[in-house]
Amino acid sequence: MKRTHLPLNGLRVLDAAARHLSFTRAADELAVTPAAVGQQIRALEDTLGVVLFRRTTKGLELTPEGEAGLAPLRHGFLQFEEAVRAMQAGQTSKSLTIAAPRDLTEKWLMPRLADIARADGELRFVLISADETIDFTEANLDLAIRWGDGPGGHEGEAIASAGMVTVERAGGGVDTRIAWPGCIDDESPSLVRVGDAGLALDAAAQGLGRATVPELLAATDLASGRVVALGEAKAYRLGYWLVAPTPQWRQKKVKTLVAALTT
Repeated sequence: MKRTHLPLNGLRVLDAAARHLSFTRAADELAVTPAAVGQQIRALEDTLGVVLFRRTTKGLELTPEGEAGLAPLRHGFLQFEEAVRAMQAGQTSKSLTIAAPRDLTEKWLMPRLADIARADGELRFVLISADETIDFTEANLDLAIRWGDGPGGHEGEAIASAGMVTVERAGGGVDTRIAWPGCIDDESPSLVRVGDAGLALDAAAQGLGRATVPELLAATDLASGRVVALGEAKAYRLGYWLVAPTPQWRQKKVKTLVAALTT
């Protein structure tokens, strides 16, 4: 069904003027001039084809036509307020849906979410694997983490990292390189090729060779001694980004999560 275009600004002015029975006091409430209120009312009258107010010796008064529409108009504004509250309810929800690469989720994200959840027992997380394209239009996502050189057209914040680090099993392993899609020198010959940086890190920990992986992924294994670094981490043009379209990015719950993950 085709909906009638509603002159919402004029209707809002009508409500204020009807409550005060004064263009001046309505203007004060709406933070506009009395002349602007008069113009809105005249435009609304032209649109509706009815007279809404008359000036009498006692002041401004509503016509029967204006009076007839006032109750349903105010009910409609209450419905609008209910609609806005319903749409904003997700901002205060304790449930967050996050898409991230599988290896980053396992090596970095889940331990941090566990710490965050311990501080707020009402939080609930839904984790979705997203190793390549992240489509916010096809999933009810609040936040995503992508590997790249920026937020990719969304709002975003980089996750701090020292870059890339080359690791191997403590005590040494096979003297060859472990490759994964997107790694540095991806086309070079290698003995072992795996699906992502997390698997490359695990393969290095098993002694299958040396892997160059994001320092962010390797930090826990390096700290535990599961692998050792061969030299210092080096800056790299790619990194992990927390991203979301502007509406999601502005939500209080998303802002809070981004702050927790970047401190």
